[in-house]
Amino acid sequence: MSTTEPTNDTVTEPEHKTRRRSNPGGMEVLDVLGPDVTPFRSRKPPWFKVPPPGGPRYRELTKLIRDENLHTVCQEAACPNVGECWERGTATFMILGDTCTRRCGFCHVTTGKPTWNDPLEPARVARAIAQMGLRHAVVTSVDRDDLPDYGAGIWAATIRQIRAQAPDTKIEVLTPDFRGAEMPLARVLDARPDVFNHNVEVVPRLYSVARRGSTWQRSLRVLRNAKAMSGDSVTTKSGLMVGLGESFAEMVDALGQLRENGVQVITIGQYLRPTQNHLPVVRWWEPAEFDELARLGHEMGFDHVAAGPLVRSSYHADEHVAQERPGTGPLATAT
Repeated sequence: MSTTEPTNDTVTEPEHKTRRRSNPGGMEVLDVLGPDVTPFRSRKPPWFKVPPPGGPRYRELTKLIRDENLHTVCQEAACPNVGECWERGTATFMILGDTCTRRCGFCHVTTGKPTWNDPLEPARVARAIAQMGLRHAVVTSVDRDDLPDYGAGIWAATIRQIRAQAPDTKIEVLTPDFRGAEMPLARVLDARPDVFNHNVEVVPRLYSVARRGSTWQRSLRVLRNAKAMSGDSVTTKSGLMVGLGESFAEMVDALGQLRENGVQVITIGQYLRPTQNHLPVVRWWEPAEFDELARLGHEMGFDHVAAGPLVRSSYHADEHVAQERPGTGPLATAT
């Protein structure tokens, strides 16, 4: 009878990589953010107090969005300004469904395998914009890395539908990076949006933590190419967050790089942790610090700088660029 001799070989189990946003790839985020973070249940500074949503215009817009089976980033990203913006009659429409193929550590949008692929979505978004009488419409989307064109076809169709159904409306697009591919970007720009926005979100050092699957240089290239492809016919825009451990000097450097790559409009706001499973807030930036960033941004040559604790990319977006239609707010139609 034969026996099998024991060996010294051991089977190495594959290292578990968590998919929690607070520990992307299983990394120790505090090694990057620093050990002193704000507890999730801690009290926010007083300047974050906003009235709860629920006014008549808010209810009207909620019904319109539900009836048209549309998605908004206002709801999906739990934006703190949803009450104010919806009372103004403004919303940022999110196309290509509500499920993102990426898992950014700060973002509240659902992540997973998307199933949404509705060819009639562009027409429904445009119809809602026309019904609202917007002078400035903002459209964004989830990342759709699962699609051959990364969703560029639906993007272009949405812009063209808005042009057809609401010809006097300015169109701002807030797009993903299309994984750096130039043809999807060119397809979107060929549909002639007025404003091209792609958010870099965080300073370069924090990309490995906050924006896994993206790179700072790729995002810069998207913005640079958008300006090169469109020239003066499009206004280029981007956005940054603070509160994840970046220094003031890092923010100034990031602003400088964006300006060098042709970005004309910049928004800067405070990161708010959506859930305990997201990245922690390292610190709350003071309003005076936002004011100083705005001052430096203007000195760098940005056409417009919106900086403040509650500023988001599409917050008062109609005020970020010149408007031909007078009045206050995107609903303004008065002559």
